[in-house]
Amino acid sequence: MAAGELCRRDVDTANFDESALDAARRMRDRQVGTVVVVDGGRPVGILTDRDLAVRVLAAGLDPQKTRVSEVMTPAPTTVTEDAQIATALGYMRAGRFRRVPVVGTDGRLCGILALDDVLAVVAAELAEIGPLLMREAPHRWLGRQT
Repeated sequence: MAAGELCRRDVDTANFDESALDAARRMRDRQVGTVVVVDGGRPVGILTDRDLAVRVLAAGLDPQKTRVSEVMTPAPTTVTEDAQIATALGYMRAGRFRRVPVVGTDGRLCGILALDDVLAVVAAELAEIGPLLMREAPHRWLGRQT
């Protein structure tokens, strides 16, 4: 399965010159924990609720005066729409993050892929496989020997 098939297309974004407070309010209003920072439609950073807590609040910065560009994670790892889910998961695992922006061939943001979305698909597939395994070899799954 490709990242473009599974990613969410309705991505919450921010501009790098807006205040951290405005970005935080948007995250609250939209009930999301991440915004992708874009410039000309291309991802230039990513900002999470954790970034706001650690890099703004805990650092004692004024959220109204602090620009998103000062506290975002710059140059986020991205995947193209045709990248395989395994590739995206590899990047997430190596970078220790849970979301990756998905871009088109022109480099413009077109979605975001979250680890939770991948896990939901895997869980659904496993739920379908379980009954099939029980029908094929119930004795193995019920602890009986053949």
